[in-house]
Amino acid sequence: MSNFDPNGVGVANGNFLALPCEAEEAQLILIPVTWDVTTSYRPGTSDGPQAIIDASVQLDLYDVDVPEAWNLKIYTQPIDSSIFELNKSLRPIAETIIDFLANGGDNDDPAIKDQLARINQSSILLNDFVESNASTILAQGKIPALVGGDHSTPLGLIKALCKQYPDLGILHIDAHADLREAYEGFTYSHASIMYNVLKEANPSKLVQVGIRDYCQAEVDLINANDKISTYFDAALSAREFEGDTWSSICDQIVAELPSDVYISFDIDGLSPDLCPNTGTPVPGGLSFRKAEYLLKKLAFSGKKIRGFDLNEVSPNQIEDEWDANVGARILQKMCNLTLLNNQN
Repeated sequence: MSNFDPNGVGVANGNFLALPCEAEEAQLILIPVTWDVTTSYRPGTSDGPQAIIDASVQLDLYDVDVPEAWNLKIYTQPIDSSIFELNKSLRPIAETIIDFLANGGDNDDPAIKDQLARINQSSILLNDFVESNASTILAQGKIPALVGGDHSTPLGLIKALCKQYPDLGILHIDAHADLREAYEGFTYSHASIMYNVLKEANPSKLVQVGIRDYCQAEVDLINANDKISTYFDAALSAREFEGDTWSSICDQIVAELPSDVYISFDIDGLSPDLCPNTGTPVPGGLSFRKAEYLLKKLAFSGKKIRGFDLNEVSPNQIEDEWDANVGARILQKMCNLTLLNNQN
């Protein structure tokens, strides 16, 4: 750090924000997971982690909310090549299954049954890898965070944190409820992450914000499960149209969460002009400043942020880095606010 100039040009070193931090000294460790096997619409989020790291090099390090943010100890694990290669081999198989189902096929058809089982088993291996990795980070007294990849990727991290903090609650920012059971036959689908979190990690609370694309079964589960509080995007907008303030709405959201909190941030929770290439963009959503304001409300609420994920950033559809740039800025804010939140 003695030779690091926070006002100078960022020099790529593999770390998020090009920070000069090694794993041993880190306070927060980012786990990049290059996985989008079960993506049901547009692939490409497996390239999100590297694109975010690349885009982060040109971000300024000053943060008006976090004094000397440049001095925070954030380390980024190297991308695991075995996961990258496994994803690359399985994605075409998943696309074959999705096409088969879209043309009227059945999950139990022998034509796809073995292929489906292979993907589900590989997803279990991924979940175990992430959980083991996160558990090691927690045992070192550090904060784990994950950068996906599709939204199926953080299940292992959330399971590790729920074991460490039994009263953990989740703030879930997303366009989708992600409460489908085994969507398209994939047990660990990106569309099933919160269903699987409730089933396997057992958090004390799930508070969803910005939800605007969902099915009847998900609404039925939301209505039947007292652990789930969902702030639908249309209802949030209506409240503001009728005079409610975003500040008071954020206070209500934060008040529903317990003292230990995990943030799961799907980039498509934002307005799609901020993430046009994400896997499943949906009209509506939060502005960048609204999302940032909610994160700040949580960080300064006295509740502890124990970990987080950012997922579904996809740089692949057009030749620019807008999605990665926005994702890097959201990730920077979550890193900074989480470390500030944990200083006391």
